[in-house]
Amino acid sequence: MGELKKVYISIGSNLGNKLQNLQDAIFMLGKEVGDIPSISKVYQSTSWGFEADDFLNACIELDTRSSPQIVLKKVLSIEKKLGRERFKESGYESRSIDIDLLYYENVVLHSDELTIPHPKLQERKFVLLPLADIAPQFYHPILKKDTRNLLQECNDESKLEETTHKLYKTKTELFSNLNFIAIEGNIGVGKTTLAKRIAEEHNGKLVLERFADNPFLPKFYEDQGRYAFPLEMSFLADRYQQFTDDTSQFDLFKNFMVSDYDIYKSLIFAQVTLQKDEFNLYRKLFNLMYREVRKPNIYVYLYQSTERLLENIKKRGRTYEQGIESDYLNRINKGYFNFFKSYPEQNTLIIDVGELDFVARNEDYDTVIDTIKNYALNLSF
Repeated sequence: MGELKKVYISIGSNLGNKLQNLQDAIFMLGKEVGDIPSISKVYQSTSWGFEADDFLNACIELDTRSSPQIVLKKVLSIEKKLGRERFKESGYESRSIDIDLLYYENVVLHSDELTIPHPKLQERKFVLLPLADIAPQFYHPILKKDTRNLLQECNDESKLEETTHKLYKTKTELFSNLNFIAIEGNIGVGKTTLAKRIAEEHNGKLVLERFADNPFLPKFYEDQGRYAFPLEMSFLADRYQQFTDDTSQFDLFKNFMVSDYDIYKSLIFAQVTLQKDEFNLYRKLFNLMYREVRKPNIYVYLYQSTERLLENIKKRGRTYEQGIESDYLNRINKGYFNFFKSYPEQNTLIIDVGELDFVARNEDYDTVIDTIKNYALNLSF
């Protein structure tokens, strides 16, 4: 393996979901080219050299063992995967992603395929300003001036504004910024499996519902009318105790928390299972408890058709669940959607997993994770 080389790269986008395009490019560069020690702020700039939508621009620092030629090859491949056909373009035009190699150490290189340093970087404010965030004292090996001096001398009068957007080096860093994610859904949708995998892959503290120890659950599925109230009260007491214990402080060795339930599900299920008078009494106690528990930064709801839910329930083989009827599952789904309408200020992400099998297929799991990632990019905490 060769020595690590310091590379500086500019990225920009003015088509489609611009922020998502930048973040996808960073994740792919980190995976395929090298580690990313630092990322600049994100800037909005007017199009340079042509009339079009504004760009989002940033710069990244990257440590790689690849040669300049291999870096260029990987950059072009990433651009193509993100929807850009560089060599079909003539002149300046809009693009979903633009990735330019600015510096490769202090190398000076001129060839038909690649020129380093980038020959236009000193003329472009949308390159120099983000570059100054991460490499203010890096010297241009030809011009013999650092980034700050080049920025001061730049004659580019394009409008450039700093945004509040944040880009992340890795998906793990992005999840860490979320602090607390709740994965919710109907019975049998796979929320526990998803929460476990997210926690494992991104160093999260896992908070799982302790439903298996509830002595009233098997009895409830045999006689709902008789055991609904004690079941819901015992669930509420257990969830409240667990939530206050497990979410009151972070694990110092974990980056964030992810749970396979939110305590509000207690009220949703109780509304489905309890008689009106029982529910009114239950809600009074619930409201007192709910004020005190920690709320998730993102509430992810996995939506699945009733038919698939029944298949999943049958497949996992819990004896006491086999009598669950479709009407019961439909009422639970309706209860969740009424909850979402009641709390519009909550960061709720509904993912339709009807055609996905994120348990068995990695590509479907990646689809779910990318959906969460793209939603989280546009939030600020």
